[in-house]
Amino acid sequence: MFILATNVLDADKLSNEDVLPEYKAQQSTERGFRFLKDPLFFTSTVFLNSRKRVGALAMVMGLCLLVYSLGHRALRQSLKRGSQTIQNQLGKPTATPTFHWVFQCFMSINLLTFASLKQISNLSEQRCSILLFFGAPCGKYYLLS
Repeated sequence: MFILATNVLDADKLSNEDVLPEYKAQQSTERGFRFLKDPLFFTSTVFLNSRKRVGALAMVMGLCLLVYSLGHRALRQSLKRGSQTIQNQLGKPTATPTFHWVFQCFMSINLLTFASLKQISNLSEQRCSILLFFGAPCGKYYLLS
């Protein structure tokens, strides 16, 4: 058991029954901002000496979180629609992969250009199957179309 308290005293605005769902809804947003603290995002190494630049960085980070959340949602919806799964970190099938894991899967992919010929390296069968869930525009980015 735990106690939830609020400073909203008007029961018409927030009933006792609504306090717990509202609290739980905040958790998904807070979890989203956790990626900003990830060492791979390099937020801690940035020094900005003006308020405008701090505001601009906050806006860019917020947009990154939006794109991250939309990608996460699109992948899970696509998996659910097709009743399909992809492999997780342990090699087991999952219909609810984390987007962080998907990003890690794609970290070693490189674009090679040689004599005006473009080619993607390290694009495995598993990565190609994940790309199918994002649609043709994403596949085009990886030269699959």
